[in-house]
Amino acid sequence: MIHIEPIPAFNDNYIWCIYDDDSGKAAVVDPGEAGPVEEALLAQQLQLETILITHHHFDHTGGIEALTKHRDIPVYGPKNHQIASITHRLDEQSSMSLFGLDFTILEVPGHTLDHIALYCEDTGTGQPVLFCGDTLFAGGCGRIFEGNPTMMLNSLQKLAALPPTTEIYCAHEYTLGNLAFANAVEPNNTALNTRIRADKQRREDDIPTVPSLLATELATNPFLRCTEDTVIDSVKAQGGSNGDSEVDIFTAVRRWKDNF
Repeated sequence: MIHIEPIPAFNDNYIWCIYDDDSGKAAVVDPGEAGPVEEALLAQQLQLETILITHHHFDHTGGIEALTKHRDIPVYGPKNHQIASITHRLDEQSSMSLFGLDFTILEVPGHTLDHIALYCEDTGTGQPVLFCGDTLFAGGCGRIFEGNPTMMLNSLQKLAALPPTTEIYCAHEYTLGNLAFANAVEPNNTALNTRIRADKQRREDDIPTVPSLLATELATNPFLRCTEDTVIDSVKAQGGSNGDSEVDIFTAVRRWKDNF
C-alpha cells in the first residue's frame, strides 16, 4: 500500500515522503534538507529510491547532493540546468511511474519559470493527488518571482481544473497566514470561516493543515476565486484593480497579499 507522509524541514517546509510499505521503497518530493529525510528513512526502515523536484529554489533542492552521494538513484525534475543533479528532466510531454503509479507532469510557471507539478489520478485509494510545490498553497498561492500574473493565473487555472477530490500536497505550512488574508478578502465566506476554525485546531494539536482538498481551495482560496463577486467587490473597495478582467483581479489580490 502507498503512503504519503510529511517530513518537516527548516521552519515551515514539508518534504513529502511517498512510500510503499510492502517493499519498503520510498521517494521524496523537494528535499531541501537531507538530514530530516535520512532520519525519517531510518525511523521507518525505508530505502530511498527516487527524488522528485518541482522547481529550483534551494529550500526544495538543497538536500539532493547529500542524498545521492552514496545512492545511485534517479532525480526527476524540471528542464532547468540550474539543478545540475537532475537525471530525468520533465515537461508536459513527459510521464513517469513510481511504485506502479502513473504520474502526469503539469508545467505551472509563475512562482518560477521552471515550476512543474506532479499529478497522479489514483494512488490505490481512489483519491487523486497533486504535488504542487510552491504554486498552489493551502489557502493561497506562491509569490510571483520569475513569471508574471497572467502566467501564474493560467497555472492556477490548470490546477483548478483537476478533480475537486484531488489532495493538494504543497510544500509549506503557510495555511493560517494565508487564511487570515483570505478572511480579509471574504470575511463573510461561511466555508472559509469553518476552515479557519478547523485549521487553527489542527495547528494547536501540532497536526499539518496539508494536504487540503481542491474542493476546499475552490471554496475558500481567494486566488482561485477571482471571478466571484465577493472577491471582485473586495478588491475594488481596496482600490487595487486597474480593470475588471480575471487577470486584473488576480493581480490586485496578489499585490494585496504581498503587502498584507
